[in-house]
Amino acid sequence: MVFDVGECLVDETREYGTWADWLGVPRHTFAAMFGAVIAQGRDYRETFQEFRPGFDLYAEREHRAEAGQPEHFGEDDLYPDVRPALAQLRTDGLWLGIAGNQTVRAGTILRELFTGDVDLIGTSDDWGASKPAAEFFVRVADAVPYAADEILYVGDRVDNDIRPAAAAGMHTALIRRGPWATIQWDTQEAEKLPTFRVESLTDLPQLIQGFNARGR
Repeated sequence: MVFDVGECLVDETREYGTWADWLGVPRHTFAAMFGAVIAQGRDYRETFQEFRPGFDLYAEREHRAEAGQPEHFGEDDLYPDVRPALAQLRTDGLWLGIAGNQTVRAGTILRELFTGDVDLIGTSDDWGASKPAAEFFVRVADAVPYAADEILYVGDRVDNDIRPAAAAGMHTALIRRGPWATIQWDTQEAEKLPTFRVESLTDLPQLIQGFNARGR
């Protein structure tokens, strides 16, 4: 099993709030524009352009760090089902990984948070490939010691997670939380494409056991 990061394991509410603060925009205004951009099928990074044309997210991350306000997440930002789900999946003998579109800094934080809990932590910056590009999932498949059709990729986005992982031959689980899943949940693709649709990560152990028992 391989998990996405943002809105799968990590609640990004606080992080996007700090971006609104950095831009000098009320948090509810930033959140409303963020949702509108996603609903229109646009790249979420265009949200920043709406408030500051020419905004360079990578450069601004560096500016924030230099100003003593680096992007950060910690234990308090993990969704409450993360720890119990990982513990049960590990008890069930599953190989576990984390791989998402994250910076090198975020990768360092993830390794500190999940030391000994997972077998792999990979980021787009580590690999030089970002979702939804097929190359990202090639990297995932290369890093996991199982065939692609034995891998379950868990994420909150149909466009970035479920669709490209399925195209790479993997099974998928769509978790219903965060802005993307909320907007995409009732679409035809979200209903038919994932192997599993879950409200909580703690739903996965039993679903996987049943799936494997059927010899699928």
